[in-house]
Amino acid sequence: MSSMDPDKPQPIFDALVIPPSALEQGGVEVLRAAIVDGGLHVSLRRAFDDPEAWGMLIADITRHVARIYASEDKFREDETIERVRALYDAEMDAPTDPGTTSAIS
Repeated sequence: MSSMDPDKPQPIFDALVIPPSALEQGGVEVLRAAIVDGGLHVSLRRAFDDPEAWGMLIADITRHVARIYASEDKFREDETIERVRALYDAEMDAPTDPGTTSAIS
């Protein structure tokens, strides 16, 4: 017997599409992040032997974010990178919410 009420609207998760190159060539998802009720929820795979590789991944993501903002004429790429970097450094020095992490697999 299902505990779901058929009359109650079900929550919607607005997932991103899988990158076309991953569909064509395969790959391994290493990070999924969702905002739920204003909070960050993350699934990740350690994926790399050396944690320094995560620094490169975060830098690459920052550049992608900067290009998206620039393409929408919100901020210049360099301005977005500096804004992200400034808040990243501030959060690393004094987290507003350190959160918790547990391994689930």
